[in-house]
Amino acid sequence: MAWQRRADKSWPPTRRNFGGMMSKIAEHARNFGDKPALIDGSTGIRLTYAELDRRSIQCARLFKAEGLQFGDHIAVMTENVPETLVVAWAAMRSGLYLTPINWHLNADEAGYVVRDCQAKWLLISPGVGEVADALDAAIAPHVSRWTLGAARSGYRSLTEQLDDLPVVALAEDEELEGELMFYSSGTTGRPKGILRDLKPRPTDGDPHPLTELTRALYGFSEDTVYLCPAPLYHAAPLAWSMVVQRLGGTVVLMRRFDPVDALRLIEQYAIDRVQMVPTMFVRMLKLPQAERARFDVSSLQAVIHAAAPCPVGVKQEMIQWWGPIIYEYYAGSEGGGFVAVGPSEWLQKPGTVGKALTATIHILDDDGNSLPPGEVGTVYFDGNADFEYHGDPAKTAETYNADGWHTLGDMGFLDEDGYLFLTDRKSHMIISGGVNIYPQEAENVLTMHPAVLDVAVIGIPNTEYGEEVKAVVQLVDEEAASVELAQELMDYAQSRLAKFKCPRSVDFVAELPRLPSGKLLKRALRDRYWPSGSSRKV
Repeated sequence: MAWQRRADKSWPPTRRNFGGMMSKIAEHARNFGDKPALIDGSTGIRLTYAELDRRSIQCARLFKAEGLQFGDHIAVMTENVPETLVVAWAAMRSGLYLTPINWHLNADEAGYVVRDCQAKWLLISPGVGEVADALDAAIAPHVSRWTLGAARSGYRSLTEQLDDLPVVALAEDEELEGELMFYSSGTTGRPKGILRDLKPRPTDGDPHPLTELTRALYGFSEDTVYLCPAPLYHAAPLAWSMVVQRLGGTVVLMRRFDPVDALRLIEQYAIDRVQMVPTMFVRMLKLPQAERARFDVSSLQAVIHAAAPCPVGVKQEMIQWWGPIIYEYYAGSEGGGFVAVGPSEWLQKPGTVGKALTATIHILDDDGNSLPPGEVGTVYFDGNADFEYHGDPAKTAETYNADGWHTLGDMGFLDEDGYLFLTDRKSHMIISGGVNIYPQEAENVLTMHPAVLDVAVIGIPNTEYGEEVKAVVQLVDEEAASVELAQELMDYAQSRLAKFKCPRSVDFVAELPRLPSGKLLKRALRDRYWPSGSSRKV
């Protein structure tokens, strides 16, 4: 079975000499050292390739001095700051696993990740100081603790320490490359680390697979100026930013997403490529027309979105605004399959996430039987998902079926031409009176109402039917919440969907529990209603 592959390998892998492969960052520093590898969108401060090379070498030497060995784990709990990329490249140079931690977590949640990934080294940034004060009790005492900026109680200053270290690359920099180990979003329980084997450093003859994919599909190159508007603790923002730097392009980093600021940066730096999530599209589309028209976005050549479902109407409006440059993909950090669609294909088949590029898709019913085109079931990939959930072989095995096909837990169907359409996550499905209801349909409709900024549709208890459909809505104007608006939203949905799919009640909230990656924490939302919770109702 696929999840048993690691047992057949020697671990850790034996070190080998792979022919003096130069770090991509070192190569870029040699070829165009003064070129910005990164621009901090908030401050305008630039980190050149020469500086990124120098600082990542010094950080790799610090790891060596700290006794870190090939295959060890480190963790960073940092905001979107340039130093995050410095440490990431140092980990790649040192053959280490790097786990970025969501800095919105509390000390117990962050401590769990530090313990679970078995981190021996931890870096925080000043903005997460309050969590750090409580984090010490949640992690092992042997973890080496570091902070950016001035030293603080229990944490040494990485900034000050690096200045004293030599700028001579270690021999290990010529051999093996580290890996990023991200944690699942934890939408259905404790998050799990997605662990892959360390591999030889990529060369021009053996390029990094994500580098080749972005180059082939989206035209990434050394001329790319890429906007990163999402937190680096998520997989795509960090991995894709590093891909841009592998190619020698420039990353413009946002500290946090703001729709007006994103438009400003696109104009200011002539951004040509950006990756976003649908909630960012919605927030930009809700801006007044005059505000949207202030900015020149003509430099954009490819806007890529993923991570969460995008309502058809939202994407159509974005294409009307920015032109046919909106690309979409469907994949997971676990790997196993990559599905993609370009703008022209999508306009022919609105709502599709595309065709599989790296695996065969199977749609299976609950008994594991293959379903014909047009019928909804669980989406499986027949491909190489070469990963395991760190320390949890049982959870790893649960994602595979008897044929070794891997699923991310999403529901969908294939059309006659092999295009995949997602309906929802299996765990989100509402069963009311024995009827399966996919809440994404109602969410897509309600998102288009001008009063709605964000919406979640969930099942809540019903004594007769088991569950009934409820919409939880975040409004553009919080003060507009009323009984009349709730009824208007229900009527709006019923005018566009079958009545059984529509909410029977609406609650208004100040903010929905959505991750910056765009993923909605429906488990946290449902906890308010099962069996008892609170939300302001009208």
